[in-house]
Amino acid sequence: MARDEFQRELDALRDDVVRLGDVVSTRLRKAITALDSHDVSVAARIADADSEINERYLDLEQDCIDLFALQQPVAGDLRFVAASFKILTDLERIADLAANLAAYVVSAEDETFPDLGLIDLGTTAVGMLDDALTAYEKGDSTRCRAIADSDDDLDGRCERVAQQVIRHLVDRDPDADELEPLLTDVTRVLLTIRDIERIGDHAVNIAARTLYMAENDDALIY
Repeated sequence: MARDEFQRELDALRDDVVRLGDVVSTRLRKAITALDSHDVSVAARIADADSEINERYLDLEQDCIDLFALQQPVAGDLRFVAASFKILTDLERIADLAANLAAYVVSAEDETFPDLGLIDLGTTAVGMLDDALTAYEKGDSTRCRAIADSDDDLDGRCERVAQQVIRHLVDRDPDADELEPLLTDVTRVLLTIRDIERIGDHAVNIAARTLYMAENDDALIY
């Protein structure tokens, strides 16, 4: 295959990965908005609409496999295809986590914890994902390292909010009728915090693979 044609295939893969990332980011942003507004109808649509992303993920994964098998890329091209292959997995998992967040909105029965700052945490995670996609598209190693730093901050904030939820549970003295719904709500909120933290982790994974792609630097992978 002529180099120009091969380069067009690589460019098309990059564009397709970025487009999938934009779809995932939009879904995630809508899930956070539904969490903020308690919009069950929007949340239900997000929770039930994961198949489109899964199908596109599988198509792009096959494109990567074809490039490995048929073109046998080397050096920088090999790093690019390998990074794209791994990044697709992170995007698919972020989409799953967005569906989880939406499902928690659907299942929520009340607002035991209205002032925890979950929306701020979610907005930070969305921003990290968007930055990671920009870094991948542009091969921006500086942005990759900044995303890793942001994740340390997000992790700390998630831990503090989780501790706040636990303290609230310990301090309350619910009667028998209140205990079960309280525990259900605590579990839902803790799962929400966990999933937002995981979204940040996947954004870092994207940044780590991008840094490896751009500079052959695996510092963020391990």
